[in-house]
Amino acid sequence: MSSSTPARALLRTRTRRGLSTVHRRPPDPVPSALAALLEKHSQRPPTPLTLATLLSLGRPPTPRSVLKSVSYAQAEIPRRMAQRVMSLQALPFIVGTNPFVARVLEGHRTSFLWLASQPAVTSLEENAQFTSQLESFVQSHANDIPTLAKGFQECTRYMSPTQISNFLDGAIRNRIAVRLIAEQHIAISRALSAPEQTSDRIGVVDLALSPARMIKMCGSWVAELCEATLGASPELVLDGHVDATFVYVPVHLEYIATEILKNSFRATVEHHYKQHGTSSRTPLPAVRVTICPSPKVDGRSHIGIRIRDQGGGVSPANMARIFSYAFTTADRSTGREEIGGGPYAAQQMTGKGLQVGMGTIAGLGYGLPMSRLYAKYFGGSLDLFSLDGWGSDVFVQLKCLDEAGDVEI
Repeated sequence: MSSSTPARALLRTRTRRGLSTVHRRPPDPVPSALAALLEKHSQRPPTPLTLATLLSLGRPPTPRSVLKSVSYAQAEIPRRMAQRVMSLQALPFIVGTNPFVARVLEGHRTSFLWLASQPAVTSLEENAQFTSQLESFVQSHANDIPTLAKGFQECTRYMSPTQISNFLDGAIRNRIAVRLIAEQHIAISRALSAPEQTSDRIGVVDLALSPARMIKMCGSWVAELCEATLGASPELVLDGHVDATFVYVPVHLEYIATEILKNSFRATVEHHYKQHGTSSRTPLPAVRVTICPSPKVDGRSHIGIRIRDQGGGVSPANMARIFSYAFTTADRSTGREEIGGGPYAAQQMTGKGLQVGMGTIAGLGYGLPMSRLYAKYFGGSLDLFSLDGWGSDVFVQLKCLDEAGDVEI
């Protein structure tokens, strides 16, 4: 194909003044051996795994259950990684040449090839080595979602919002499953050697997670960032059943709480400045969080969390887009949304008490749709109601996981 063809023209862009040239390198061809492995694993549908089965492997962890867990991890993670590679390879050609998208694809190919080439683990000694490598695998994909976010932000002219949303929804759900299987196996393997340190957990699942404690921790971190970025932060007030606990994955609740509080704190301060000016001594209205265990329905219970603010709400014109990827009310030019994050990635806020793990998604508008995905993953929900000119209420319902055994991973 000559360099004058449309495809090549899209790969090479030169400014009118000729001052700079941007090149997009076509993706490397897939080696035949890798292509055959991908085809083999992607054609096998993932084996359904219920949450009850996943949890049973750690009740309590035994040498037999650990080896059963690693056997499942070795079978399922490559299949799901193969699906992710195939979906990335199926993106429009010009999207695949984006350097951010290409970087994620290359990382997935490398990880898949390693996973698909691993010999079966048959002993605890082999499992220790595999688990160490699995931890490295988990960390190597810490920033995949923010990297993809940047890539799709540059490719909006080549895919419709619906196409981007469908792709990202599938990619993130796949990612949740892969990380959950990998992290659960790592945690169970650790628990076998130190059971006294994990008596309140089954792998990554906390048996007595306190929403109030988690929200206070997230609120403290968000308040510090809000102070540093905007010069002020509202008070966080908790009420309702503040002593309630439930069975859940802490990192999921941590991400959801951080993203919602981030939006509420920023909106509250900016709306207050708009009404009273930046030098006003008028106190900021508080952000209020109510926690309420819901009555059992069909034998199952939920934890309800309501976050309400007086941040001016969302205009009717924007309400239809609040759960769309890349929609944000943050001012990107000022970097005010540089307090992003995501579950299961490298946000690594260990100094602030947080360790959520999916990289920083700064002002890209991914926080709210991803929060809803995580809430819905185990059968929960997240809804936002707005009173334009006044504020917003976010309602989160999370299913108690000890009563969600039929949920498939």
